[in-house]
Amino acid sequence: MYLSCLLIDVGTNPDRPRPGRLWLRNRYRVHQRLCMAFPSGQRKTEDPDFLKPYNPQDFAHENVHVARQANAGFLFRIDPQPGGRAVILVQSANRPDWDYAFHNARYLLASRPDVRVFTPAFRPNQRLRFRLLANPTKRLRRDSRNAQDRPVDEQWVGKRVAVPVDGLGDWLSRRASLSGFRLADGPSIQPGYVYVNKNGDAAKGQRLRSVRYDGLLEVADVERFQETLIHGIGPGKAFGFGLLSVAPAG
Repeated sequence: MYLSCLLIDVGTNPDRPRPGRLWLRNRYRVHQRLCMAFPSGQRKTEDPDFLKPYNPQDFAHENVHVARQANAGFLFRIDPQPGGRAVILVQSANRPDWDYAFHNARYLLASRPDVRVFTPAFRPNQRLRFRLLANPTKRLRRDSRNAQDRPVDEQWVGKRVAVPVDGLGDWLSRRASLSGFRLADGPSIQPGYVYVNKNGDAAKGQRLRSVRYDGLLEVADVERFQETLIHGIGPGKAFGFGLLSVAPAG
């Protein structure tokens, strides 16, 4: 796998255009641009300088719009930095071509992307610091209750809704038990929202629940934990959710 770090130029002067900051506000556009780093072989051969108009089908090959696996797909997360700066972390099965992706938008980057080979290895009971930006949701059933402790309307049965704030810790605990790790302490939980708009019509944009978890975990099942890092956790991965980042605890 590969791990890329993209430092985004968000600008510092509110009286001047700040395209990097505006770009980060719409996760759909961010995902679209990141996909461009994984062009199909045909696209790269026929248009090596990326002169043709953008066509989603030219990037919908084995690296994009597929289930994340050891040899396909990518995950990403936007991390705020001190001073209002921002970094995008991208974990990908294949090496990305950032020069191709940002050929006509280099003004979005504050520096050249850093790309490193990522070959994590773990051992049972190993303690790690972690960060996860997730989109905690639950699917409503006929026996589900609403905020007033009443049965949900039939029209909502089967739909996914955001997990209430008081259930965010339990949501992660349940995910951990299925993902090969256990929480070593009570993680910090920062709820918020991200914005997604596919067609540019402000009236049709939507906000998605966003929750950042930071804390300590212990590896319970090495093989399952490795798979979790590849596949990510929870829904909304196309919008910057699900990437589990870990680092030594000591």
